[in-house]
Amino acid sequence: MESHTLSTQDVLHERMAKKLKQRHRRERLFKFAGLLATCLGLAFVAFLFISILSRGIPAFWQSTISIPVYIDPELVAVEAPPEREPQESQAAFKARQDAWRNGLMRVSWNAVLAAAVADLYPQEDFAVRDVLALFTSAERHRLRDLVAQDPSVIGSTLTLNFLAHANVDVWLRGNISRDLPDAQQQLPPKVRALADRMAADGYIQQRFSKALFLNTDSRSSAASAGLSGAFMGSLFMMLIVLLLAVPVGVASAIYLEEFAPENTWTNVVEVNINNLAAVPSIVFGLLGAALLIGWFKLPLSAPLVGGLVLSLMALPTVIIATRSALQAVPSSVRDAALGIGASKVQMVFHHVLPLALPGVLTGAILAVAQSLGETAPLLLIGMNAFVANVPSTPMDQATALPVQIFLWQGNELRNFFEARTAAAIVVLLAMMLGLNLFAVWLRKRLEKRW
Repeated sequence: MESHTLSTQDVLHERMAKKLKQRHRRERLFKFAGLLATCLGLAFVAFLFISILSRGIPAFWQSTISIPVYIDPELVAVEAPPEREPQESQAAFKARQDAWRNGLMRVSWNAVLAAAVADLYPQEDFAVRDVLALFTSAERHRLRDLVAQDPSVIGSTLTLNFLAHANVDVWLRGNISRDLPDAQQQLPPKVRALADRMAADGYIQQRFSKALFLNTDSRSSAASAGLSGAFMGSLFMMLIVLLLAVPVGVASAIYLEEFAPENTWTNVVEVNINNLAAVPSIVFGLLGAALLIGWFKLPLSAPLVGGLVLSLMALPTVIIATRSALQAVPSSVRDAALGIGASKVQMVFHHVLPLALPGVLTGAILAVAQSLGETAPLLLIGMNAFVANVPSTPMDQATALPVQIFLWQGNELRNFFEARTAAAIVVLLAMMLGLNLFAVWLRKRLEKRW
């Protein structure tokens, strides 16, 4: 009988040990699966960032032609700039200035550039067309503006930096195979040979491209296309989101969480807020196109309209984040404030809201960062239009960084704009990461313990 009891206990112990081993094995397997999923996620993110950075960072440097240019008075045959005479009216003086500028516009600046390259190799006989193919078309206008600002340079020699043509940049970077036949090359053989020679002699170098940040988009001069117009458009829209969505969202969340009675109406509002947070962003674009542009007749492709659309899209995020931050404040803080005689408004704004402020600001900044990367709603309100000027007000036509990336990605000169698109993505990601890091720092800075 005793041996039978011992054997039964041994069997039970053996079963329990086996089940315990199974649980431990399943636990290890679950931990391994979680670790593997985390590593795979990090690997995919790292691959994405490495891919973008490896393509985008080289685009911050651009082929630049640095040569001495003689401003030949025979080629730049213009008189000295007019000076206002005594008792001359402003209109008459302006007319003489316009006439002088028109004279500058009639100067053959292409001949000045061609002569500068010809002076580098006096023993060679280059066709003017082949020489001008080295320069992007906007550089002759920049040379004209330089002389217009300081006419005293006429007759002197200046060492100037010019952006090389996009096809020259592609050729020198090796973004097009040199083994392709001439019929498939973007440059004629003589231009390719001249570009290689000037690069070997140090006249063409890869230099940091200020044009990428200071210039607007350009269709006639791809090499000088920049992000300044799109950056200002995004900046105006983010300011509108900050001034509109954040105050309205925070005030709505405070009312719903602290003051609104629990009834059917508030339940319906809360459900709709949660549903709006999951609505595709393109729906907000349709709403903006139909309501703001179609009904209120606001200007097409304006940062004001884009900011209003993005504010509507950011509102649910701000409200939900603010309510979560308010709910995280212990009820004992509310009870203590009311117990010492504070009104409900004083309790909320003097005690609860300061404690919830880190979470509120974090949610607001994350909503702004999310709005910064939106593209679909902006396409529907016309912000994919070509804009050649930097917007000075939210009512001017503009585009945005995500839309500019979209436009560059579809450019026909893919072997040049592919890297430039990646560079624009790097700029956009840097802004978004900066906002997220600022949110983390702000949360740590304002975080209070209770």
